[in-house]
Amino acid sequence: MIAGEGSPTEIMTGRGLEVVSDTGALTAAVDEAIAANPDVAEKIREGKVAAAGVLVGAVMKATRGQADAKTVRELIIARLS
Repeated sequence: MIAGEGSPTEIMTGRGLEVVSDTGALTAAVDEAIAANPDVAEKIREGKVAAAGVLVGAVMKATRGQADAKTVRELIIARLS
């Protein structure tokens, strides 16, 4: 495709650009983000789900932007509900 690098899937895999949406792989990063930000976790438990953005950002940073943000948000809310 691009300069003979292969299919789009091969290029994404080769460059490490694939999105991680496997809940098993993301659970550890979510747990670490929650543990590192107990004050934010408490706000979410109190019903301020907008605060989940902070934890989503922490997971995205930990996964170098490869995590599926929607899946991460769902995992965070499920963990803290």
